[in-house]
This record gives sequence, structure tokens and C-alpha cells, in this order.
Amino acid sequence: MPSQLKSASQGQTLILTLSNPEYRNALGPEIYAAGIEALSVAESNPEIHSVILTGEGEHFCAGGNLNRLLANRDKPPEHQAQSIEGLHSWMEAIRTFPKPVIAAVEGAAAGAGFSVVLMCDMVVAARNSVFVMAYSSVGLSPDGGATWSLGRNLPRAISSEILLLGERIGAERMHALGCVNRVTEPGHALTEALAMAERINARASNAMSSIKELLDASVDNDMNTHLAAERDHFVRNLHHPNGGIGINAFLNKQKPHYKS
Repeated sequence: MPSQLKSASQGQTLILTLSNPEYRNALGPEIYAAGIEALSVAESNPEIHSVILTGEGEHFCAGGNLNRLLANRDKPPEHQAQSIEGLHSWMEAIRTFPKPVIAAVEGAAAGAGFSVVLMCDMVVAARNSVFVMAYSSVGLSPDGGATWSLGRNLPRAISSEILLLGERIGAERMHALGCVNRVTEPGHALTEALAMAERINARASNAMSSIKELLDASVDNDMNTHLAAERDHFVRNLHHPNGGIGINAFLNKQKPHYKS
């Protein structure tokens, strides 16, 4: 059975499930295309306020299918390059998606599957889940933005350890490194991710988008440029209908009900 990306909505959250359990939800071009399409539809749907990425069965994602990669060695290099471009387009779609994206991880998140996790805004992981950049174990270098994500978020010594040694890292250490937000008991990652998403969904979606945009820009902006961006976002959100709803609800000690 080919890889699928299953889509289901729960309240204002879209759940995207990597589905190829026979191969631990290994990725392929069909997943990349489906992921980009699903996020594009969700972006334009005002009823969707957040997205959760998870895997079917016992594992999140084993990364690339090694049998497919081995077969690609007999094809022109351009064939594999095109496949990676598809993966990278999906990674960019996740990273730049204007609504919060949460990874719910059970079991293994390996190779490009680990890269998918790193592209998400927040991560919930089962206590027995494992993360591994397996590329160096099979004589390959990373793709999927792994070196970009780890290089930006961790000290060089730690990212080098993860990438060069290719060792398995548990959820607890990932939490200690700041790469996982919540650690849950096995089988409860999706439940906890949904609870987190519901808390996000109750907030003003325009403010959530501003926060994401500002966080992404903060790495490259100088301070003055970034302060100007914060000013512009603040003023725009203050004059958005949700600004009035939120302030009035707070002053009156009421629960706000924001507009989509």
C-alpha cells in the first residue's frame, strides 16, 4: 500500500496523519504533494486554527524509504534531486504556515521524520519515543532542513553530536534540550497535542499568526528592524476586532470569544 496522508478535523484543529504503518510511515513524493495541498487548503479555511502532524500506529515516521533510495541510485541524480525538492517544498510549507503546527510523536521519528518534527512550532512526545538523525549510519548527509533546524536551535556541539553520531535520543533528553514541549505517557501524545491545540484555538487567530511571523523574522532581523515589525503587528492587532474583544473581556473578567 502506498504512503498516504490522512486528514481529519476535530473542532478547529486539522489532524494530518502519516499513514504507511507497514514501513513505519516512511515518506515519499506522494506524501510531500499531499502535505502541501492539505496545508494550502487549511490556510484558506477560517474554521481551521491549528494543525497537528502525527503518525499512524506505533511510530511517527521512519524517514525516507531506504529501498526506494537504493533503487534511485540506478536513476539519474536529477531524479533524487527532484524528490528532495518535493520534500523541501513541504518542509517550507510547514515552517511558513501562518497557523500553529504541533507534532504528536509516538515511537520513532527518524531521518526526514525527525526533520518534520523540527519544522513544527511545538512538539508533544510520548515518553518512550525516540529521535534519530540516521543519515550518517547509512553513509548519507541530512535533508529536510535538519542541519538548518538543529543549527539554529541548539549549540553546535549538540547539533554536531546528533547529526554526526546518529544516535537514538529519548524524549526526556529532547525535552531537556528544548526541542520537545510536553512529554506524555505512551499512547497519549495525540490527546495532549489536541488539548494544546484547543488552548491555541481559543485565542485570536490573527495574534497567533503575528507571533509566528515575528518569531521567524527575529533570527535575521536587527533589533531596530524587529522593533518596527513588532510595532506594526501590535497596532494592526489592536485595531483588529479581536483586539477589542480581548481587552473588553479581560477588563470585564469574561471569557473572550474571538472572530475567525
